[in-house]
Amino acid sequence: MPVFVVIIVFSVTFYLYYKVKSFQAKTPIEKKWWNAKSSIALGLFVAVFGFNRLFITQTTVSIIIGILFIIVGTISIWTNFKAYKYYSPYVETKKENMEKGM
Repeated sequence: MPVFVVIIVFSVTFYLYYKVKSFQAKTPIEKKWWNAKSSIALGLFVAVFGFNRLFITQTTVSIIIGILFIIVGTISIWTNFKAYKYYSPYVETKKENMEKGM
């Protein structure tokens, strides 16, 4: 399905963008924040790839692999979203302190 292909391309693009941003981060907390965002994009890629796999072929092996990809991608999205929410206040206070000149 073309919709899945577009989402796959966008998720890989965002993964690469966030990964480059994590390499450019100056503080370890900011690096973890960007890594969490990149892992969310990677999890989205894996989950959508699993959904795409379900629609391409209907063999038993393909269905099992698709379901496993969906499960792994969903777990990755969920855990890294929790990490993103955890690191967000620290990154925001760091940005506020940088704006104040501290």
